[in-house]
This record gives sequence, C-alpha cells and structure tokens, in this order.
Amino acid sequence: MEIAGARRRLAVLLGTWGLTRIVLLLFVFKVFVFPGPDVTSDVSVIYQGWYETLRHGSFPLDDVTWQYPPAAALPILSPALLGFLDYASAFFVLACLADLAVLALLGYTGLRPGRTLRGAWVWVAGVPLLGPTVYARYDVMVTAVAVAALLAGARHPRVMGALVGFGALLKVWPALLLLGAVKRRAWGAAAVTVVAVASVFAVSMPGAFAFLTFQRERGTEVESLGSLVFHVARHFGWQGQVLLNYGSVEFVGPYVNWVSTAALGLTAIAFGWLMLWRLMAARFLPHTLADAAFVAVLMFTVTSRVISPQYVVWLIGLAAVCSCFRASRMKLPVGLVLAAAFVTVLEFPVWFADVVASDNLGIVLLLLRNGLLIAAALTAARELWRASVTWADVPPLPSQATRSKATSDSS
Repeated sequence: MEIAGARRRLAVLLGTWGLTRIVLLLFVFKVFVFPGPDVTSDVSVIYQGWYETLRHGSFPLDDVTWQYPPAAALPILSPALLGFLDYASAFFVLACLADLAVLALLGYTGLRPGRTLRGAWVWVAGVPLLGPTVYARYDVMVTAVAVAALLAGARHPRVMGALVGFGALLKVWPALLLLGAVKRRAWGAAAVTVVAVASVFAVSMPGAFAFLTFQRERGTEVESLGSLVFHVARHFGWQGQVLLNYGSVEFVGPYVNWVSTAALGLTAIAFGWLMLWRLMAARFLPHTLADAAFVAVLMFTVTSRVISPQYVVWLIGLAAVCSCFRASRMKLPVGLVLAAAFVTVLEFPVWFADVVASDNLGIVLLLLRNGLLIAAALTAARELWRASVTWADVPPLPSQATRSKATSDSS
C-alpha cells in the first residue's frame, strides 16, 4: 500500500509539473504571447552573441554585459548539444531539462525516511509563478547544480564541495552554500574544484576574469531595494535618469553612488551576521545546511544592488530543499518567497514599463516584492538562530540547594 501511495503521489507531482511546464514552453516558443516585454530576447540576442564569441575560444572582452565567472561559458555553449535545433529553441529545451533534473532530485529525496515531497511541490508550484523568464535565463541550470550540492551535503561532503566549487564558477552565489558545512572535506573539495576549473579556463581562453571589472562598476538597478529611494525621489524633482547600463536597467544621476555604497554596506552587515551565526552555532541538524544556505542567499539577494527576476529562481530552489526536511523551521520564509515570486512576475515583465517610469503601480509592486523578500530574510534568520544557537537549550547550573538535595538523595 505504501508503494502504491508513493507512486500515486509521484504521478500527480509529475503530471502537475508537465502541465505547468508545457505552458511555460508555449510562452517561450511564442505560441502564446506573455504580457510585457519579450523575455526571450536575452537568449536570442545576448546569449547567442556570446555563443558566437565563445565558440571561437575567447570570452566577450569588449562586451560589458558579460559579468559572469568563466564556467558560465558552458551553459551559453550548451545549445550546441542540440545541433538539430536553432540556438534559442535548444536553450529553452535544456532549461526545461534542468528544471526536470531538480524535480527528480527533490522527488527522490522526498521519499527517504524523515523527508517529505513538500520540497518537490514547492519547486513545481514556485517556478511557474515567475513566468517564462525562468526558461529564458541560465539561472535554472545553476540552481540545479546548487540543489544537487545541498542534497549531497550530509552524506557525500566531497561531492557537495565539488558541486559548490563548480557552481561558484557558474554564478558565484553557490559559494554561500558552504556556510553551514561542518566537514572540512566539503571546503577542501570546493577549493580544489575552483582552482582546477579556473586554471583550465585561464590557460585556454583569454579574458576569463574580465567579469570582475564589469561587475564592480554596476550601479543601482531599478528593481533593487535601494532603487526605491529614486523611484520616490523622481516624484519630488530628482534629476537622474533610467538607462540600460552594464546589462541591466539602472538609475544614473545624483546620489546613485551613495545608495550603491549603502547597499554594499548592508551586504557587509549581512556577511557579519552570518559569520557571527557560524561562530555561535552549536547544533547542526540534517536540515541546518540547507536552512543556512537559504538564509545566506536571501540576505545577499535583498542587499544586492541588483535584484533581477531570475534571482528568485535561486531562492525557490533553496526553499524547495529546505522544505524536503520535515524538521525544517523555514515554512513561513518559504511561503513569503513564493508570494514574492508571484509579485515578481507582475513587476517583470507584466508591468515593467510602470516600474521603469516610477509610476504608482510600479512603486507599489516593488515595495510589495522587496518587502516580502525582506520579511523572508528576517524571519528565516530568526528561525536559523533559534534552531542552532542553543543558549536557551543549555540547562542552567544547579543551585546550592539543588546540589545538596541531589547529594542527600543519592546517599
């Protein structure tokens, strides 16, 4: 009966995944037109342009929109694996396969003792909330690597470390997954992987680390937390502009550097809190690794100068891993992230024009989306602290009267 029940649950899960993903594919293949600007242009124009440069053995050094670590070349080049399709079509199919790989990992984990399929359902429900953008960015591929790393962490630390190292060379943020790792083998494997893979790219392809300069010069993107200052200020005479700058739509003008610097300061504070938690944490349970990764990526997303819609894909993936563990205390933050995902598709692409124009609707959507992410980060941090920094769980020292009574009872 248990096997039959498990098969039934998996069938419903896979069926729901299939129906929702068919809808996403119909949108990216433009059978149906999704409201707002065309989200697939990044693949058909930007990614394909990079592909033409990368396949000739060089990084796009003259393109400031290339702001990714060297291993990002691999997902950009991956459509060559499906040579019978045009570039964009092949990319969409591979993004869908990465999505399916995440589901398979979460489904397999959910059937193990002490686990639940709730994590797989978070992934199945969360991805379509973001709309077709998920399949039009390579972030779903990076998220697949990150999910595999976290799920391998408890039993195979070296595998986790290798996957984290590789993921960090795809898009940096997976390095945060090591925050809750207690076994040095994970850290060592990550370091070895980074050095080995980075060395191969540095030797074989010029410009492997040019992205560091381009990334440093980015400003305040119009969807970030700091951007709200300028969205409101525009209604009171602020003389700045909104421009396509370094690959994203950013504010340019007076005081933008101040807000960008403040965002970096908030990131530093978040990093300091995470280091304090790591020093103070006294209890590491099976779900702590995933919970810590979720909190870390949430904090760095919220304080970033850029909060692009595809960043929420990372959060949904990590939220799904947390939800695989029955004992995880991240239920409320996971719900807040899913709500933020739905608001994200409204602000981009549906009403992105209102966001760029700083209209009232655009400001309200950003306040709501960013507010949900802030609430998720704060509640997740609180739950992580309560679950692992165990001051409250340490029994108090016995009083003199208690010790005397215990002595007399034993005699």
